[in-house]
Amino acid sequence: MIVWLNGTHGAGKTTTGALVQRLLPDSRVFDAEKVGETLMDITPALPAPGTDNFQDWPPWRPLVVETARRVLDYAGGTLVMPMTVLVEEYWREIADGLAAHRIPVRHFVLHADQDTLRERIAQDTVVGPDSPFRLRYLEPYAEAARTWLHAEAEVVDTTRLTPGQAALRIAEAVKG
Repeated sequence: MIVWLNGTHGAGKTTTGALVQRLLPDSRVFDAEKVGETLMDITPALPAPGTDNFQDWPPWRPLVVETARRVLDYAGGTLVMPMTVLVEEYWREIADGLAAHRIPVRHFVLHADQDTLRERIAQDTVVGPDSPFRLRYLEPYAEAARTWLHAEAEVVDTTRLTPGQAALRIAEAVKG
């Protein structure tokens, strides 16, 4: 099984994912961003479709599916995957690929209102405050939430939840 934690930067995916992993027996965190980083490290650089977002690169999505499948085949259990996917076509490609391998997916969106997200991004001590990269995804997230994302997933509003509280809600939903 895969527990996919979606949402934009500042929603709490990474922190919550680590906590969910501790609450689900036989689970591991798999950060699909590492697949993108691997593609970005290839030299000379792969042809990129005019973007610095590796999700737009055609190999990323099937490699995420195949890597998850191989890890699950090897280790079993549950993969907790904290990864933003805001393009519906990309989500469909990943979800359909996992379904083709009969891998069940519980898709959660960690949501927070725009003011809370901006405040969290401003106070981030890991990436740095007011990251332009993180800020530029706030509007695409809001658009995805309005048009398809919230209908495709179980929404956990983290605006007033600690990461521990969000993780507990997710773990209970998965177990129950």
